[in-house]
Amino acid sequence: MIVVTGAAGFIASCLVSRLNAANFNDIVVVDNFSVAKKEDNLKGKKIKEFVDRDTFIEWLDKHYEEVEFIFHLGARTDTTEFNKDVFDLLNLNYSKAIWNACCEYQIPLVYASSAATYGSGTLGYDDDEATIPLLKPLNPYGDSKNDFDIWALQQTAKPFFWAGLKFFNVYGPNEYHKGKMASVIFHAYNQIKAHGSMKLFRSHHPDFKDGEQMRDFVYVKDVVEVCMFLMHHRKNSGIYNLGSGQARTFMALALNTFEAMGVTPNIDFMDTPENLRDNYQYFTEANMSKLRSIGYDKPFHSLEEGVKDYVQGYLMEGKYY
Repeated sequence: MIVVTGAAGFIASCLVSRLNAANFNDIVVVDNFSVAKKEDNLKGKKIKEFVDRDTFIEWLDKHYEEVEFIFHLGARTDTTEFNKDVFDLLNLNYSKAIWNACCEYQIPLVYASSAATYGSGTLGYDDDEATIPLLKPLNPYGDSKNDFDIWALQQTAKPFFWAGLKFFNVYGPNEYHKGKMASVIFHAYNQIKAHGSMKLFRSHHPDFKDGEQMRDFVYVKDVVEVCMFLMHHRKNSGIYNLGSGQARTFMALALNTFEAMGVTPNIDFMDTPENLRDNYQYFTEANMSKLRSIGYDKPFHSLEEGVKDYVQGYLMEGKYY
């Protein structure tokens, strides 16, 4: 059996689909399954058992001998949430409990970290574990992910294989439920569909023109390929960046969305909300050499390829992955 936490969510539900495609059908999905708008993410997938996240550790204590691998992708991911207690409960302490169980039962573990740990990027975007304690995230979400990375590295007891993945700006199918936290591509598509135009945040940084803020956008299909690689690889434990390795502008993202939809570009700018300005990342770009160095050699989708596949294959069809 393979366990996937956060399974009703965006990335994890795509991973379940990818596992099924590789003929892994004894999947145990863990989540809070009371959120109705997430239900379609798991429809039609081959799943052995649904386990509520609050009873998962208890379940694992009884079934650990059957579990081959755990992907811990469940987390509170709202970067605009500032209640630290929420993140301590769901991101930090829950992850510690899963880590400790994986140590006790010798189950390999891949867990979700985040590029939000890098904060403003003053120390760069290299996944050098020596710099992790020095990072200064810009919000409690980033703090919770960095706190767990630091804690994991400090542990003398570790699963025989483990990897933390610093996800950069992931986009793609199965994010219909995410509301304001969905990717810019998702919001762009819906704005263009409704109005024939879209809005981007204006730059409030002298080094960046409007629309030229840059992020490392990575397609979710690439993210799940890396997860599959690590499940089979099971060596070279550590913390890894997971982005495309290529920063692109929000303007390029917007123009590619218009093109995929066959609509003439019409872009306006609006002020970035004041409560977000101090915590806004103007540039992110994953250094992917560490993952490449352990043998991952598949190419990543370019922004052009990923946006076209997502818009035409999923958003325009209302499909799930």
